[in-house]
Amino acid sequence: MAPEAAARPTRAELRLAAREQSRAQRRGAARAATRTALLRVALPSVAALGVAAAAAVTVQGDADRHAQAAGRVPPRSAGAPEDAAAGAAARQTAAVDGQAQASRGDARQPLAGAQPADAPTGQPTAEPAPAPVRPAVVMPVAQHGLGELFGAAGTHWAKRHTGIDFPVDGGSQVMAVADGTIRTQWNPFYGYMSILKMPDGTEAWYCHLRGYKIRKGPVKQGDVIAFVGSSGNSTGPHLHFEIRPADGSGPVDPLPWFLSNGLDPR
Repeated sequence: MAPEAAARPTRAELRLAAREQSRAQRRGAARAATRTALLRVALPSVAALGVAAAAAVTVQGDADRHAQAAGRVPPRSAGAPEDAAAGAAARQTAAVDGQAQASRGDARQPLAGAQPADAPTGQPTAEPAPAPVRPAVVMPVAQHGLGELFGAAGTHWAKRHTGIDFPVDGGSQVMAVADGTIRTQWNPFYGYMSILKMPDGTEAWYCHLRGYKIRKGPVKQGDVIAFVGSSGNSTGPHLHFEIRPADGSGPVDPLPWFLSNGLDPR
């Protein structure tokens, strides 16, 4: 049998093929135009870069020649070409690195005159509190107030009163008026006595006592040494107190002695 004749394309198929061919031609023309535009831009840019590089080499060469002429830079040996752009970039990088290292070094250096970490800036250092000043002497009894004064006359004394009296209750504590050494004794007029000898030789006599707490030995200012009574030639409980200087001249008025040591027992 004879082969069948090929079917002819319809008009619709012909129009579709024509449109596809037209589209392919437009796309090809667009790509060609794009390549042409890129070449037009790129070629002048390459030329401009070449000119800039040549100018940099020329400027660097002139600068080197001037420096060599002035004796500041030794001449470079022949056969060692240097890329001007690379050299400039290297020098700029070195400068930046040097500045960064200097900045880090400065940050590590302590500030001149810096305050210690534990001392607040602008505030004075607190000074230690002064030690409390101990009084020169203290009262022989806790209660202030005097009865008979030094030099008073009366039937109770052979001549005159040789001390001052503190009218306090029997059994009241008697204290050492200063540091010193204690000894005790009995006297028919003074009764039970405690005698405090101070470092400068001055003696304090405590008389008409009921009893002793410390009979002998060293004592400190304010220590309880005895108790108030009415022994000896006494009309009632009280403390008879005398001061006798180290020179043995006899009793003196205890009131000025107290006052001269900053204490008023009245």
